[in-house]
Parts: sequence; structure tokens; C-alpha cells
Amino acid sequence: MKHLFAVITTCLAWAFAASGADAQTLNQVKQRGQLICGTNTGLAGFALPDAQGNWAGLDIDYCRAIAAAVLGDATKVKFVPLDATSRFESLKSGAVDVLVRNTTCTLSRDSAQGLDFEATNYYDGQGFMVRKKMNINSALELNGASVCVQQGTTTELNLADYFRSNKMKYEVVAFKSDEETVKAYDSGRCDAFTTDASGLAAERVKLATPDDHVILPEIISKEPLASSVRKGDSQWGTIVRWVHFAMLDAEEAGVTSKNVDEMMKSPNPEVKRMLGIEGKFGEGLGIPNDWVVNIIRQVGNYGEVFDRNVGASSPLKLPRGLNNLWTKGGLQYGPPIR
Repeated sequence: MKHLFAVITTCLAWAFAASGADAQTLNQVKQRGQLICGTNTGLAGFALPDAQGNWAGLDIDYCRAIAAAVLGDATKVKFVPLDATSRFESLKSGAVDVLVRNTTCTLSRDSAQGLDFEATNYYDGQGFMVRKKMNINSALELNGASVCVQQGTTTELNLADYFRSNKMKYEVVAFKSDEETVKAYDSGRCDAFTTDASGLAAERVKLATPDDHVILPEIISKEPLASSVRKGDSQWGTIVRWVHFAMLDAEEAGVTSKNVDEMMKSPNPEVKRMLGIEGKFGEGLGIPNDWVVNIIRQVGNYGEVFDRNVGASSPLKLPRGLNNLWTKGGLQYGPPIR
């Protein structure tokens, strides 16, 4: 009987704690009037400040989209640059409200880090970059090479797995920060540099002579880069997740930052629900019913955000590939707003 009572008491305590945490972050953001978003210290196309301290990038726009949805104003964001070793602790400690920082969702991180991964805003995979003068056409030719890699990332394990599975030898040259890693490669400390393929493209443009380097064709891992929140705050996690879905649904429906006001007159029931003309779907999230309008008007749909930051209209010019909509052969799929 005592054991049963203890179990019931524990379950009630867990339930109470969970319910108390459910709206904790949302309430804090509303009361503060500002979203605190953890992001990269500097990665072109994803999160990079200019000389005046103005941030730009795919992840940055996601932070702004969350602020637009919750606060109605995409400018009400404080960006906190975090390196790979401090990012998770900063989120768990409450120093940031959400982590949107080219971070791979893995089982160990999702189960043991005290985090919940929400939306995958970029499907990526790890690759290698080398100097053209090495005349290497495949990663399988890197036997015996020295490889620059950043510590505290999934990249290290993937690197070890790839060389072991292909029975090749290598020398790891690891550094704490991404900046140190890239500088070491650029200065000739190692033969190759490895990170996510999108990161390779972003870092190559910052090298002393970008055209002297080539990204090899092999993709050796799955790297779903996703936003994350603290465990036990399900309402906040739902908001972060549906901000991404809304941006996908808007692109699929043809709703853009340029035509969103006109689309509010659309007779399409799906568009009416999406833009808050019919239904009260924002209320279910604890935010205004025009939350999608605020996102699209101030930030854009997923296609617009992708294009200007990493796609055809950006210096990186990365193809949509896996990040295309499901209707165009990609993996990006937004559940319906209804």
C-alpha cells in the first residue's frame, strides 16, 4: 500500500511539474517582450552578423519568425551566439528560450540532453573539402590524410565511423571552435576539412582563395538540423514546431511576403484557415490568430527564406535538394492547419 501511495504521489508530482512548465517559456517571452534565441557564433547563410552587428541567415530568420508569431514583431529578438560546447547547457539553464543553431537531431541528444528537438529546418549531410592541387576526387582517396574537425559535434563520430568502415587511416586535428578549425585548414595545418555540406559551402567563401578548394561528392551521414527547446514545455515546443510547418504550408499554397495581404481575400478554405480568416487556430497555441500572417509578411515563407539565405539568391547558391517541398521531391512537409 505504501508503495502504491509513493507511486501515485510521484506521478502527481510529475504531472504538476509538467503542467506548470507547459506555458512557462511562452509566458516569459510575452512578459519580457522579446525572444532570446541561441544561434551560431558565425556561419554564412545560417547565422552571421555584419560589421554593424546586424544578424542574417536561415536560422536567424527562424528566430525572427518565432518572434513574429508570438509577439507580432519579428524584430523583437535578442541573438545569443553559442559555440558547440555551450549550446545545450545554455538552453537547459534558461539563458536562451530556443536553440536554432545548425544542430543535428540525434537519439542521444533527444533523449539524454534534457531537450526536445522540434522542426528540421535543413536536411544536411557531412562532407569533405580539400585543396584542388591534391588532385583528389573522392573521400575514399583520403587514406592517411590529416583532417580538421570541430570538437563537441556529431562530425567527430561520423569522421571516425567513415574511416573505420572503409578501413582507412587518418589523423584527427580537432579544435574547440568552428573559427579555429577553418583557420587551421586554411593555413595548411591539415589536408582536409570536414563538417556539414552546407557548412563547407559557407566556410569556403571565407577562405583566402576559395577557388583553390573543392568539396568532394561523398555525403557520409544524415544531419537533420533542427530547432530545440527544453523538455517539459510542450506548449512552447508546439509553437516552435508549427512556425516551421506554417512557413512550409504557406509556400505550398503560394502565399508569400509579397502577396499575403491579397491572399487574405482568397476563397480557398485552406488559405483562410492558415491566415486566420476562419477558425481560431492561434488561440490553441496561446498566440494571436494572425500569427501566420505576421510570419509571412515580416519574414516570408520557407522558400523565400531558403532562397535569400542559402539558395539561388545567396552567395552560397545551394540547391534545394532534400529541402524542397514534398510535392517537388523533397522532404519538407507541413501538416495541415485545421
